[in-house]
Amino acid sequence: MSMKEVVSRVSTYSADTFGVCSALFELGGMTVIHDPSGCNSTYTTHDEPRWYHSDSLIFITGLTEKDAVLGNEEKMIQDVLQAADTYKPRFITLLCTPVPLMMGTDFKGMAKLIEEKAHVPVFWATTNSMNTYEKGISWAYAMIAERLVTAPKTASTCCSWQPSFASAGQGNKINIIGMTPLDFALNGSEKALRRCLTRMGLVVTSIWSMGSVYEEIIGSAMADVNLVVSYGGERAAKILQQRFAQPYVVGIPLYPIQSVLEKAIYKAIETKRVQYPLVEIRAKRKGEHVILGESVYATSIAAAWEQCTGQHMDVFCPVTPAKGTLLETDWQITSEGELMERLQSYKMIIADPLYKAIIPPSATFVPLGHEAFSGRMYQDDIPNLMKAFNDFFATYIESVNIHGNE
Repeated sequence: MSMKEVVSRVSTYSADTFGVCSALFELGGMTVIHDPSGCNSTYTTHDEPRWYHSDSLIFITGLTEKDAVLGNEEKMIQDVLQAADTYKPRFITLLCTPVPLMMGTDFKGMAKLIEEKAHVPVFWATTNSMNTYEKGISWAYAMIAERLVTAPKTASTCCSWQPSFASAGQGNKINIIGMTPLDFALNGSEKALRRCLTRMGLVVTSIWSMGSVYEEIIGSAMADVNLVVSYGGERAAKILQQRFAQPYVVGIPLYPIQSVLEKAIYKAIETKRVQYPLVEIRAKRKGEHVILGESVYATSIAAAWEQCTGQHMDVFCPVTPAKGTLLETDWQITSEGELMERLQSYKMIIADPLYKAIIPPSATFVPLGHEAFSGRMYQDDIPNLMKAFNDFFATYIESVNIHGNE
């Protein structure tokens, strides 16, 4: 949220540093946050629901005041090398925070030195914990797309019993890019989305990055098309398009708009061109209802709502929006004060429960938790909208008269 003023009544979004951690959590790498706090509690207790159920190599260096003042980078280098020797990660990622950023820490030099000695790929990012989470996710996925995804091997098809030959007849392949618990929670959304695409006759090659192993992610070049489900996946999709001529589609196939997304996916495969179906199906007029959230997720809900009710829903995006999502009637939030003013004109508002403090009394408030905003506070109440869109919104659809028009 690029605020012009102090945020005093609502929360703030998770930091770019934690966006990187979330994106890389399941891929078998080692993430090192260069920070003086000495513990992982901020990240693990607020932004990572997978922490207590699965393993991931995420460390904090415990930067001391003395090492900061003297510029002692050797200690961090040796600690990283020792951990790499013990845990054998597939790759290493070094992340910056405000203190080493102000110190001018040479992450590029450290990464090169560690890579030479550890013999694994080492990446570094100048995250600052001041930018929001989606930028960290975007950086992490772009790094994967540039450095880790390998070119597809030409499979021999001389024998039909070969796995590579047999899979060739299964249908078009698709990657899902931009899926982390920060936007989708840990409620089975990734499994429901996989099943949805399978019903469309597609083979899911990988999900970046929930429920897919490292080998599936680096084999993403085998896909025919990519589905971008959040801003975090957009940059990686563009890189894969440049490297492997893979087109991509922006949107989430929630039940009311599944046919729209299906047509867009197959059109992308046929034409090799990027598709933005969400802006094509939404009405270009101001609505009486609004949703606050990540651009692709919120816009997909708005489009699905309109398909169900015939009534337009505006979108207010508090973080960086993806291309092909927001209309002229939508708005990227820049100020808490202006947000409060704009909300006054809406009859129904869908947002994380922590926004309730600024919701006008005259509006119907629909709480829809967003883990990147409220952490674990409402985690158990975040619905799997891939599976239960109609059930979740049934009462509200009825209340605004499903057959009415604005």
